[in-house]
Amino acid sequence: MTGKPVVAVLGTGTMGLPMALNLLGAGLPVRAWNRTADRARPLAERGAEVVTEPRAAVEGADLVVTMLADGPATRETVEPVLDSFGPDAVWVQMGTIGSGWTETLAGLAAMAGVDFADAPVLGTRKPAEEGALVVLGSGPEHVRQRCEPVFGAVGGRTLWAGGTGAGSRLKLVANAWVLALTNATAESVGLARELGLDPALFLDAIGGGPLDVGYAHVKGEAMISGEFPLSFAVRHALKDADLVLAEEGGADLAGVRAARRHLAAAADAGHADDDMAALYRGVVSVDGAGARQGRTAGADDAR
Repeated sequence: MTGKPVVAVLGTGTMGLPMALNLLGAGLPVRAWNRTADRARPLAERGAEVVTEPRAAVEGADLVVTMLADGPATRETVEPVLDSFGPDAVWVQMGTIGSGWTETLAGLAAMAGVDFADAPVLGTRKPAEEGALVVLGSGPEHVRQRCEPVFGAVGGRTLWAGGTGAGSRLKLVANAWVLALTNATAESVGLARELGLDPALFLDAIGGGPLDVGYAHVKGEAMISGEFPLSFAVRHALKDADLVLAEEGGADLAGVRAARRHLAAAADAGHADDDMAALYRGVVSVDGAGARQGRTAGADDAR
């Protein structure tokens, strides 16, 4: 690889678009494709080459970044064009697809003679916009340095987790925590209202001490206001919960199961495309005055 590597970005949605913009900001040549072409247009205005077919993006690219909704969408997009990857290209898979799909896609890459890096990210839209994601990289050691131009542009920190698949497994562990934390915040806000308290007092009570978590304030304030501006959609959080629970094994992931139930209830209530803080709508009634249904479900789980 000589000069600045050409980066193909397949998937320019909520996360892929700001990541591609940061690649451009780092001075890297970018080719972008998205199933819904309008989502990629801001990149053309910044100097990216926006193409209408994945094959046109990957031909001649040094690094091919995939940031698609799930494993099936990623396979459907990339498998037909693997024969167009250059001999020195690296497929940098950065979407959250779970460990099973990571193994499947790594196997497809190996059969095609394409180097593969498993590198999902921690963070939502705002850190993606700021180039402050945490990259959970993994794969053969020889691809690590070749991926650095991408990792440095989109992330504030890279954690190399080990061999192929370790990054995706670590992402599942982190997602279990995020899901359970969001759900616990919603339950505490809901309980405060059940007890006739201003739920803002809960956030004040944990503020600045050993129990404090910045994420609880961000999501908790959204829950209290009843406004859920999109950072990470309920429908994507549901997908992530399913990926985590598929790996539950002998661990009792009750917090993730509760989060999934409340996310599903929020989606059924019309919040699928709102921020995942809307799982609060699965904990409390729509008017926020009580949480009888959510409390009954919780009691059932405790038996």
